[in-house]
Amino acid sequence: MAGKHPEDVFREFLIAALLHNEAVADQLGLQPVDVAAAILLEMRGPLAVGAISEELALPSASTTRLIDRLEKAGYVRRVRGERDRRMVTVELVEGGLEDYYAACEASRRHLDAVGVHYGPEQVPLLLEMFTRVAEAYRSATKELREGTT
Repeated sequence: MAGKHPEDVFREFLIAALLHNEAVADQLGLQPVDVAAAILLEMRGPLAVGAISEELALPSASTTRLIDRLEKAGYVRRVRGERDRRMVTVELVEGGLEDYYAACEASRRHLDAVGVHYGPEQVPLLLEMFTRVAEAYRSATKELREGTT
């Protein structure tokens, strides 16, 4: 890393992560944003369509198409509310991400090899950094989509 500008190191990280997500999506026959939505549902549990739209900073029409693709591919299902049938929640189907986990096997193996270079005392700092970077990118994405930059 000596001699590399810190911004270039971070940009290389972003390129690698974006290309990996695209390769996983290609492997699954999905769009990269579809993979992001499936991961989001795994982390948060079932979500209303509007919540998915908000979390991914997507217009509602784009979110509907995304859910259609995931449903057609067998990853999610729509569930109508019992009291209010207009309320639609999206949930992962059982075992729906098995193909995703298989596609990520190589990355897990390589990331495990990276992890041995850091001690337990460094983990909180790394997690805080990733949390702050994610928040910064979510804010920037929202600004871009709303045209407020």
